[in-house]
Amino acid sequence: MKKYTCIIIEDEPLALERTKDFAQKSPFLELSGTFDNALDGLAFLKTNKVDVLFLDINMDELTGVELLESSKIDSQVIITTAYQEYALKSFELNVTDYLLKPFTFNRFLQAVNKAHENLNRKKEDRPPEFIFVKTENRLEKINLHDILYIEGMRDYRRIHTTEKRIMTLQNFKEFEQIIPSNIVCRVHKSYMVSLRKIESIERNRIRLGKELIPISETYKSTFFQLISATNW
Repeated sequence: MKKYTCIIIEDEPLALERTKDFAQKSPFLELSGTFDNALDGLAFLKTNKVDVLFLDINMDELTGVELLESSKIDSQVIITTAYQEYALKSFELNVTDYLLKPFTFNRFLQAVNKAHENLNRKKEDRPPEFIFVKTENRLEKINLHDILYIEGMRDYRRIHTTEKRIMTLQNFKEFEQIIPSNIVCRVHKSYMVSLRKIESIERNRIRLGKELIPISETYKSTFFQLISATNW
């Protein structure tokens, strides 16, 4: 059974021990650390990926709510607090669950199961890393992040990658269906480009190394929306 890493940020010693005991009993969790203040916990999160965060709210120096407001937390956040009045604010910050102290092990497991389901769903939504393309009499595997651009050449499409060029009869519509647009995007009736490989954009042209790819009016608006929304 896969276990998800977790940490606990809690400044009450007894509450910390109780949550720690529950985490160690949970079949889904692997405890990576405990912290009695938000600043130390935040420092750990800056350099370590954690699947689940158990977070107290009322703490000195930096509260749990302030931590969530001031930092980008990728973990599933489960609030643990004795104060009911922070529930609405917490859910505005997209927490996974809100545990009111003293909570039972059964209630703790309900929250962990929510985090478990969210993590599984997030994993299923992860974009593909590669595709297979028909070329000559074989299927060629292409890593999506190796693609520079795809060029239309009459009946053929030429895929330019960092290592090779591949000719295929597959059309642009097929590529648009199997490649997420935030990875490789259509910018012209004859071109798709990798957003990661773009060096500059100037006068409706995209520079990829020595190549200049035109941006047509048909795809211009969608392309620039993707550029502004993309965050790597």
